[in-house]
Order: sequence, then C-alpha cells, then structure tokens
Amino acid sequence: MWLWSLCCLGCLNPFAPRLSEGAPDHGVLADQRTIEGLFQNFRYAYMLKDTVLYGRLLDSAFTFTYRNYDRGVDVTWGRHEDIQATAGLFRAAQQIELVWHEIVASYGDSLRQDVSRSFALAVLFSPVDVVRVYGRATLRLQRAHPGEPWRILSWRDESNY
Repeated sequence: MWLWSLCCLGCLNPFAPRLSEGAPDHGVLADQRTIEGLFQNFRYAYMLKDTVLYGRLLDSAFTFTYRNYDRGVDVTWGRHEDIQATAGLFRAAQQIELVWHEIVASYGDSLRQDVSRSFALAVLFSPVDVVRVYGRATLRLQRAHPGEPWRILSWRDESNY
C-alpha cells in the first residue's frame, strides 16, 4: 500500500508553481484571457527568467520603443531583438523583481486595449550591483477573439532613467 501511495505522490512536484484554478492550459501560469493575467505572466516571466513564457506574451508583430535621452531619439526594435535582449538580461541577472503598480490609463474594447501602468523593477547582477528602475509602460494589447489570450502588440517604455 505504501508503494502505491509513493507512486501516486511521486508524480506531484511540490516546488512547481500551480496553474490558477479554472485557468485554461495555454502553457502559462495565469489566465492570459484577462489583462491582469497577462501582467501576472509578465511578472512571472521576469521573476523566473523564462524567455519561453516571455515570448508567449508577445504578438508576432510586437515592437518595443524607448527614448534614448543621450541622443534625443526614440529607438524601436521588433520581437526577435526584444527576446534576444531580454534573454541577455535574464542570463546576466542573478535575480529580478518586477512589481506592477496601478493602471494609470486604459481604453479600448474586447479585442484591443491600450494600458498605461507604472512599475518598479529591481535587477540584481551581484550583491553590490543592483539596478532599480521606476517607470511607466504603455502597452497595446490585442487578441483575435474575446476568448483568446491577450498578446502585447507594442510596448513603449516611458521610464526616465
């Protein structure tokens, strides 16, 4: 009898994060059919340093834009470059903590939403090298049908660092 119990319990991993109750299995930790679920998965991707989970957040036509204040220009790149840059960050960091704060503005419909939200990001490269960024991200989210998961079509980083 104890062998049967051991076999049944041996298939459970007590250290693996569980999917949300009732969430469909889209290969993510939260239900990405909700905007809050998308932001939770974004946070999980950074905390777990998981480029596969991060890639599932991005639309195939994704663009990232930030302001290069030294040159006085906006810089934009696509999905492939963003995943490469994010993978480099994940490899270099020992630990990443991302906290999403209040939604500053949100408008749109059931297929497209523009969401502006503040955040705090702490990246630990070593015990003496910690980078902290406080800023705001404006994301354009879209999906093909109301039952589909949200994906990030564009991200404009409005941080001033």
